[in-house]
Amino acid sequence: MNTLVEALGLSHTVELLSLSPPGWGGNLLRGLAHSLEIAIGAYAFGLIIGLFGAYGKLNGGPVVRDLLGVYTTVVRAVPELVLILILYFVGTDLLNRVVTGFGYERVEISGVAAGIWVLGIVQGAYATEVLRGAILAVPVGQIEAARAYGMSPLLTMRRVTIPAMMSFAIPGLANLWLIATKDTALLAIVGFHELTLETKQAASSTRAYFTFFLAAGGLYLCVTLLSGVVFKRVERWARKGQRSLREAGS
Repeated sequence: MNTLVEALGLSHTVELLSLSPPGWGGNLLRGLAHSLEIAIGAYAFGLIIGLFGAYGKLNGGPVVRDLLGVYTTVVRAVPELVLILILYFVGTDLLNRVVTGFGYERVEISGVAAGIWVLGIVQGAYATEVLRGAILAVPVGQIEAARAYGMSPLLTMRRVTIPAMMSFAIPGLANLWLIATKDTALLAIVGFHELTLETKQAASSTRAYFTFFLAAGGLYLCVTLLSGVVFKRVERWARKGQRSLREAGS
């Protein structure tokens, strides 16, 4: 096997991508783990913002709807790289100004926490619109029936609206997850050691740019393919029983 690898001229590539030094494979996997950690946290944070944002846009007062409209419009209009720079540097500076104003020392925010917060704000704007559209797709009769049974708005949301809207929301939420995983690459500009920054450092140290960026692309592709399988199963679960309901209606 070793002879075949050497004959194909791949021995140097295998050495560069090995998990132990002098290979950089361990660094790439560590960067991927950091990327997924930030993506999962930002995605969950964005879903929370999106759920309350969607309900605020649909059921809130004029002021709440206007503020949410400004939020979603600005985030979707400004390039994400610019937003990341603004939220990271301005947000960190404002936090430290508040902390020092109360007489405390400046705080050092971890890269993971800052990345989750920054990308979560961005994700929240898109999730708001995705979930708002999914809520509007829920048949009004189901909501009215829940109210007729005396359910509170919170109970109606938990038992009726969220389960009913899942099948409409899953495709959009799946796209948001893929956006979150790719947006972690933008965090390299502020020094987060995610996959893209680890790849750049490995390529700069070895001058094997093609090898490492191709490897990084392969890792992102694996995440995308695995995510597609997971979301297909979730969507199939969310749509369970819908066909029988349509047949019953016909």
